[in-house]
Amino acid sequence: MSFDYDTLTAFAKSWGLFYLLAMTAAVLVYTFWPRNRKKFDAAKTSVFREEDRP
Repeated sequence: MSFDYDTLTAFAKSWGLFYLLAMTAAVLVYTFWPRNRKKFDAAKTSVFREEDRP
């Protein structure tokens, strides 16, 4: 059972698109999940808590 170049590229393109869409959805769900709000708010303000003087 051998595949030619066109078959393999079509398979890779279709599953690659599915993979990228699935990863994008996973990142968006993780980002906007209500339980992660405190973690992201702490990261947002952590730059201002560190005092660095020359």
